[in-house]
Amino acid sequence: MLNFIQMMTDFFVNKFHFMKKTLTYFTFIVITVVVAILVSYSCRSNKVQGNTGIQGNAATSYQKYCSGCHGAALEKFQEKEWMDEKDVSSVVRSIKYGIEAIGMPAFEKTFSDSEIEELATYVKRGIPDDRSKLIPAVTPGGVVESEVLKFVVDTVVSGLKVPWGLAFLPNGDLLISERSGTLYIFSDGKISDPVTGVPPVMAIGQGGLLDICLHPGYKNNGWIYFFYSYLSEQDGKTAGNTAIMRARLKGNSLYDQEIIYKGTPETERNYHFGCKLAFDDKGHLFFGIGDRGQHFVFPQKLDNSNGKIHRLNDDGSIPADNPFVNTPGAIASIYSYGHRNPQGTSIHPLTGELWISEHGPRGGDELNLIKPGLNYGWPVISYGINYDGTVLTPDTEKEGMEQPVFYWIPSIGPCGMTFVTGDRYKDWKNNLLLGSLPLKHLERVVMNNNSVIHREQLLPGIGRVRNVVMSPDGYIYLSIETPGKILRLMPVE
Repeated sequence: MLNFIQMMTDFFVNKFHFMKKTLTYFTFIVITVVVAILVSYSCRSNKVQGNTGIQGNAATSYQKYCSGCHGAALEKFQEKEWMDEKDVSSVVRSIKYGIEAIGMPAFEKTFSDSEIEELATYVKRGIPDDRSKLIPAVTPGGVVESEVLKFVVDTVVSGLKVPWGLAFLPNGDLLISERSGTLYIFSDGKISDPVTGVPPVMAIGQGGLLDICLHPGYKNNGWIYFFYSYLSEQDGKTAGNTAIMRARLKGNSLYDQEIIYKGTPETERNYHFGCKLAFDDKGHLFFGIGDRGQHFVFPQKLDNSNGKIHRLNDDGSIPADNPFVNTPGAIASIYSYGHRNPQGTSIHPLTGELWISEHGPRGGDELNLIKPGLNYGWPVISYGINYDGTVLTPDTEKEGMEQPVFYWIPSIGPCGMTFVTGDRYKDWKNNLLLGSLPLKHLERVVMNNNSVIHREQLLPGIGRVRNVVMSPDGYIYLSIETPGKILRLMPVE
C-alpha cells in the first residue's frame, strides 16, 4: 500500500513539473512572437529604405517617384485587372521589376521588399472606386513607334488653361506660364497657387505671358526672364507691344523685378508679338518680335522693334558689336530684320548658332539660320500667299535678302523649338523638334550641314503644341494648349 501511495505521489509530482515546464515553453514562445511583431511594426513605421538614405512613408515615396506619371491623386492610371485583385502581388511585381514595354522603370534597387509592398498597398487602396475618374496618359499602356525611336507619352500636369512658357529650376521644379498671365510652380506632383509679382500682360488675341527663361548662371544670380505682351493705354484705347522683365523667385513670389526691354512702337493690333527667349554661351539674350500685323510698315525699317530678331546683354544693355549699334536712327538691339512672326528660338548645341522658326502667311513658314545684320526678306519675298488666296508678293527671292534654310507648304504653324540633347533619345540627338499649332502635332526635323534632310510628324492630333523644351534630366516636355496640359515623352529602350 505504501509503495502504491509513493508511486502515485511521484507520478503527480512529475506530471506537475512537466506541465510547468511546458507552460514555460509556451509562455516563452508567445512572448517571442509578440516581441517579433512589435519589432517588425516598429521597423516598418521607422524604416530606413535600403542603402539609398531615402526616408518617409509610402505616400511620400509615391509623390516623389510616381506622381509625375500617375498623378498626385492617383488619377492617371489606366483601368486594369490588378485594381480588382484581392492582393497586391501584381502591383508589387510592376513596381519591383518595372514594365519595359511602357517605359516604367524597376525600383528593386531603390526600395526594400517591405517598402515596395507598402507602396503597392498605398496605390491599390488609393485608386478611386469610380473608375470613370481615372484620366490615363495620352497613350495609356501603349508605345508610340516613330521611325527610329519608341516612346510613351506621360501626362505630367493637366487642368491648365492655355499653358505657354516652361522653365525648369535646378531642383527639378517646373515653372509654367499661362497665356492669361498666371505663373505656377509644379513641385512634387502639385501645382502651386499663382505666383505673385508677375507683370500685367496684354492677354488679348495672341498676346499674353509668352515665355520664361532662366539665366545660364541662375544658381548664382537667381534671374528669371519673362517675355510678355505689355499693356498700355493710348487715348483710352488698349495698345501694347512685347517686353522682357527679369526677376528673382522666393517661395511663391517674385521680387527684384526689372523691365529690361520694351518693344516700340505700341499698337492696337493684338497679334504677331513673337515668342521665345534663348541665351547663348556668352550671356547674350536673343528673342524675336513679330511684325505686329503691319507687314508693309515695320519689318524692313530699322527704326522700330517689330519684325526683328534682337540681342541684348543679360541686364538689358546693348552689346557693343550688335550690327546696327552705330546706324543712325536704328534700334540698337536689332540683330536681324525682315521677319514675320518668329515663335521659335534655339541655340544649336554643337555649333552655338542661332536658329529660329517663324510663321508665314498661308504657306511659307520658315526655318532660318540667323546671322547678324542680315535681311530675311519679309514681306518683299515669301513662299506664302495671303489668307484669302491672293498673291502677297510675286517674289520668292531677291538680291540682298536671305533664303530660308527650309520652308513649309502647307503651313504647320511652328511654335516652340528645341534641339534634342543628351543620350536618352539617341536616334533623335541634335534633331530639331517644333510644335505645330494648327496641325496639332510634333514636328521632327533632321539636318545635315545646315540643310534639312528629313521630316517626321509625331503624335498627330495631340493638340496645339505651344512649347517644346528639354528638362535638366534629359527628357522632352511639351505644353499643349487645349485642353491645357504638360506632357513628357519617355523613351522605351
